[in-house]
Amino acid sequence: MTALATIHDVALYDLDGVVYIGAGAVAHASESITAAAALGLRPVYVTNNAARPPEDVVAHLLEFGLTPQIDEVITSSQIAADLLAQRYPSGSRILCVGGRGLHLALELVGLQPVAKFADDPVAVVQGFGPDVAWKSLAEISYAVHAGLPWLATNADLTVPTARGIAPGNGALVGTVTAATGKHPEVSGKPAPGVFTAAARRVGALNPLVVGDRLDTDIAGAVGAGMPSLLVLTGVTDLAGAAAAGLDCRPTYVWPDLRGLLAAQPIVESDGTTWHSQGWRANVIAGELELTEVGTPDSSSLERSAAGIAVALAAAWDWLDRTGEPAQVAWAAKAIGVGAPAGGSVDSEEAS
Repeated sequence: MTALATIHDVALYDLDGVVYIGAGAVAHASESITAAAALGLRPVYVTNNAARPPEDVVAHLLEFGLTPQIDEVITSSQIAADLLAQRYPSGSRILCVGGRGLHLALELVGLQPVAKFADDPVAVVQGFGPDVAWKSLAEISYAVHAGLPWLATNADLTVPTARGIAPGNGALVGTVTAATGKHPEVSGKPAPGVFTAAARRVGALNPLVVGDRLDTDIAGAVGAGMPSLLVLTGVTDLAGAAAAGLDCRPTYVWPDLRGLLAAQPIVESDGTTWHSQGWRANVIAGELELTEVGTPDSSSLERSAAGIAVALAAAWDWLDRTGEPAQVAWAAKAIGVGAPAGGSVDSEEAS
């Protein structure tokens, strides 16, 4: 089978956990994106980050040797602003709580961000910002109680920081929900419109969604009817992937972005056992049994990818038949894929 970079024309990359984590680069990411682009796979970056404008994201990616164009970065703030601009006339006041990226996105589409319910807004938009305070959440609550439409840029519960995992926009949204009993419309991933809009913007004919998180990246790809590559460099590990239902199941899974450049493993089955490149897997009483037979004839990365593919084929068959996830901890050690790098939602504190 040929490499993914040669059969797709555009890759819709998630950022945090895929390209970087906080201020640091993910191993092999930048060089793999560059090499894939040389084979014809145009990079487009689709992020749930609502705090930073595209210009800041571009500057961050330049630090890693990538050369993105401004129109190749699509944020959840832009998606939210576009939705609001379609619904309200130019100059409309929008109660805006979030970072600088969200305020700028509203202004660029002709809307006026305001900070208080007393400013007579027509709608509310909420995005993450590290300085969002109780007073701002209270303003949202007043507006939502009064019946104003409420839009959230994303509902990701966590955000990775240099010190660990912290509450994300979804946690702040949950605070307002607790106060009002209401839930917002969400514009960012996993809404499939994010990916279809991104593909349409660049004229993609055969896009590939690339991400590290099942509930946003991969679920959004499934909803949009697009193939997806899950990389195990961010929030999802092998156990998480093994428990993925059909609504968030990736097409391909690799340890990292080098999977864009390699032939994909071919998995075969006799009905009870799955095998590929010397790996064999089946599930017995809920435990995934994975063995490697013979002498490996491929690189360690390709061997790991084949082990992942075999393990997941067996685990997904078990899950679909029984409704219960298989236990895969031992298999992960055998393949050589450990715990994920950390919770990831497109770090809104990366700067």
